[in-house]
Amino acid sequence: MEKYFSNNICEEKLFSLIFNKYIQEINDFLYYKYGERFDPADKAQEAFMKLWQNCADIPPEKAKSYLYTVANNLILNEVKHQQVVLKHRAIPVKSYTSESPEFVFEQKEYLEKYERALANLSDLQRVAFLMCRVEGKKHQEIADMLGISLRAARKRIYSAVENLRKEIGGI
Repeated sequence: MEKYFSNNICEEKLFSLIFNKYIQEINDFLYYKYGERFDPADKAQEAFMKLWQNCADIPPEKAKSYLYTVANNLILNEVKHQQVVLKHRAIPVKSYTSESPEFVFEQKEYLEKYERALANLSDLQRVAFLMCRVEGKKHQEIADMLGISLRAARKRIYSAVENLRKEIGGI
């Protein structure tokens, strides 16, 4: 545990010292855990803003854990927000179609099966699979972003595909 020359984070020198010491660590932590999609640099900055707003209540020795917790929670809140946005995003419906009603029904049914099957994957499999198939990332990029080996990334992706094939059937 480090000793600080002051017990008040509200003092500019101490806050500056804490900022310079931990900003890159927190930014890297968020980037490696969640990728660049949720803008880890902004979330790290926001964590320090919250530290500044609550500087009188937080002792210097607790600053690091406070920053990591706040930064992680900011990202998780953003993830939840994005899920809500995707769920409620209105997809414009064409007023005309050249497809048969059977095809439209089968397509809707397939998408429902796919969403259910995707939800049934483990978090590890789902993240790797979506990074590969939706974001178009290469296996090595996924491994680097998740902090795992290339072999582990491939295993997660392939097992996700196998599970999807089993659940959806007929692919």
